[in-house]
Amino acid sequence: MADQQQSDTAPTWWSRPAAPQAEPEAASGPVAEAVPQASDAAAGPRYDPWGEQPLQVVDQGKAAGGGHVVRMRHALALGLGIALLAGGIGGWLGVLAERQSSTRLELPQAAVENKGRAPESVAGIAATALPGVVTLHVRGSTGSGTGTGFVLDGQGHILTNNHVVSDAKDITVTFSTGESVTAALVGRDSGYDLAVVKVDGVRGLQPLSLGNSENVKVGDPVVAIGAPFDLSNTVTAGIISATGRPITAGGDKGDGSDISYVDALQTDAPINPGNSGGPLLDAKARVIGINSAIRGADKGESEKQSGSIGLGFAIPVNQGKRVAEELIRTGRATHPVIGVTLDMEYTGDGARVGTKGEGGKPAVTPDGPGARAGIQGGDVITKVDGVRVHGGDELVIKIRAHRPGDPLTLTVLRDGRERTLELVLGSANGS
Repeated sequence: MADQQQSDTAPTWWSRPAAPQAEPEAASGPVAEAVPQASDAAAGPRYDPWGEQPLQVVDQGKAAGGGHVVRMRHALALGLGIALLAGGIGGWLGVLAERQSSTRLELPQAAVENKGRAPESVAGIAATALPGVVTLHVRGSTGSGTGTGFVLDGQGHILTNNHVVSDAKDITVTFSTGESVTAALVGRDSGYDLAVVKVDGVRGLQPLSLGNSENVKVGDPVVAIGAPFDLSNTVTAGIISATGRPITAGGDKGDGSDISYVDALQTDAPINPGNSGGPLLDAKARVIGINSAIRGADKGESEKQSGSIGLGFAIPVNQGKRVAEELIRTGRATHPVIGVTLDMEYTGDGARVGTKGEGGKPAVTPDGPGARAGIQGGDVITKVDGVRVHGGDELVIKIRAHRPGDPLTLTVLRDGRERTLELVLGSANGS
């Protein structure tokens, strides 16, 4: 039984050296043969140090050292996740910081300064005058329009141009504060292109100070305020370009009743439609003129440019003051006259007195100012107070610049000889 067990071949899972087996020596006693135990079989193949090479077996379970590889993989994955998370957080913080820095961006800027301006500056003049300047919105039988005016007194009288309100049925006055009230027409005169309207129930009126147009010199700085194209409280500035500029305006009716004759102040301060009736102010914010007309650039025979080209004309405030006082007092204005009928067809230099008046009447009114001064039909008036006139319109303008009762010195040409005549201006009711 023991020999049979020794001769049996080794199991396949067991490895031995390939050397021949030596004969067993006789044992003096029984020898116990090593028999594999069940626990040995379960342990798997054993390492045979006498084999040709170490046995290498891949176990289907966990290999030796496998836990270390897994731990390395886990560490690598964890490190990668942390890196990604850190990168994301860093990027988000960068965007947030950029946004916060953008909201805090401040460009260089001047500090807030004293908003006060010198009284004689354009801003100072505007600040003084604007509360006394108004915008007029007018509705009439032929349409609606916009003009400007300014407050004359605490009773609510406002001076503007006649052509602004001549067709008015409803007049609304808007102050610089935006308050609007209805106004009533007090009186108007087409010959001077002036009118007075009145508002009631308005408190805190700020009348503008009136200057003296006799003090105005060419080159003086001026400021114009108005509502060009209904843009209320518009301020422009310029200089006095000329004084005593004879202009006529109107004439749309065809019979001459709406023609105004103005010995105007000329300015390059921009004046546009809607500025009519607004004040022309000197460096002390005093009214020296009432803006009335502009000269447009020729675009063709039948049309002119409607905007400003730097040729604006204002009625001298001395004339405006006198007319306004008469309109407030009586509703009508008086015109100074010399009592003659002029030949408006005369093309020579000067203003020629006609030989016949209207309806066959004498050209020189009997016992009128001209007759008393010695003017005769056919005389050519060449100068008024030493200032040359070149036509009938200019003579009317020079006369209208005075008051009734003022003395005048006329230079007339008769039979080729000049002579000087002294007269006192008469008075006629305006229209």
